[in-house]
Amino acid sequence: MNALRNKVQLIGRLGQDPEIVTFKDGNKMAKFSMATDDSYKDSDGNKVERAYWHNVVVKGGLVKVVENYVTKGQEIAVEGKLTNRSWEDKDGGKHYITEVLCNELLMLSK
Repeated sequence: MNALRNKVQLIGRLGQDPEIVTFKDGNKMAKFSMATDDSYKDSDGNKVERAYWHNVVVKGGLVKVVENYVTKGQEIAVEGKLTNRSWEDKDGGKHYITEVLCNELLMLSK
């Protein structure tokens, strides 16, 4: 049951081509945003559609798959866990971000 404590599964489309970051030691990381869609009916019965944007980070062997096969607009499924991090900008402002640290990826369309 511990594996279910922090688990995220999303199906959506990439908002832009993945950004590939190469570190000094040669390891790579891929970052991209993906949109998931949701819809509901408002009090007047009108269908309301909304997109939710998610920041996704890929590390390890999956980076090669992302780098070579995943592009903007493509529909994919990801599974991973939510992570939070913060940083200070050059002016001392504190910033926070929530990301999905992806450990599985499935390409659904090209």
